[in-house]
Amino acid sequence: MKKLTGSIVALVTPFHEDGSVDFARLRELCDWHIANGTDAILALGTTGETASTSLEEDIKTLECVIDHVNGRVPVIAGAGSNSSEMQKHKSVIYSQMGASALLCISPYYVKTNEEGMYRHFMMSADAATAPIILYNVPGRTGCKISPDVVRRLSVHPNVMAIKEASGDIGYAMKVARYLSDDFTMYSGNDDITIPLMSLGASGVISVWANVMPRTVHDMVTDYLAGRHEKALQTQLRYLDLINALFMEVNPIPVKTAMNLMGLQAGHFRMPMYPMAPENLGRLKRIMREAGLPVQEAAE
Repeated sequence: MKKLTGSIVALVTPFHEDGSVDFARLRELCDWHIANGTDAILALGTTGETASTSLEEDIKTLECVIDHVNGRVPVIAGAGSNSSEMQKHKSVIYSQMGASALLCISPYYVKTNEEGMYRHFMMSADAATAPIILYNVPGRTGCKISPDVVRRLSVHPNVMAIKEASGDIGYAMKVARYLSDDFTMYSGNDDITIPLMSLGASGVISVWANVMPRTVHDMVTDYLAGRHEKALQTQLRYLDLINALFMEVNPIPVKTAMNLMGLQAGHFRMPMYPMAPENLGRLKRIMREAGLPVQEAAE
């Protein structure tokens, strides 16, 4: 796992109209991603709306993904919680279930000091058998994992990477000093994947890959193969689409785009709510400009 490179999709969770998980569609989406070159699947991430699902539902969802993928690609499980004990608990359970790695987040709402932040992650890293990926996303959590805490965690034998989603290139530069054969970085922002790869990132944990998995895979592969200009041109060509997928809070736009494409991403869990009409119209226009199908029936 510590050598994992490429496009890791931050998979949506398809829900039925009554709010239950659509497991049949979930399995179909896994097959579609594998057929289109996705290098690994992240289940139970932010894009999977796990802030509004129960632990029981999360376990069933992860079980569905792991069993259906059946080793064809690695499956990473979002184990994050603002409770250090709950994050550790999830990390142990998901490791036992066969997750290839765990995405662990900094505590949201509950703020802490430097030592508390360090120990928050250490609890999971020490307890789990699957390696963990640190998740730095201050726009969601209200706090950053300081570069010094990253430095301390980067040498733990069960910490494999950081998902860097602050959008702060200066921060990424500081973290890049600690990358090694045993500790890597993944872009957590689709709009700056290539800039972060120029700093040593091994790929992206991608929302965009939910609608264009082959393109994201090829872009990352091109960069890793030394075709830097080609990879950059792909990033720039689809920048408007990438930005449109975040014009409202994730995963509202990407699930909407998937439904417009006929990919049947299903409904939202409250407080996620359908897009504002003016944003929906803009999303459709940008999707068409990017060459994506917009099914008339879905409009």
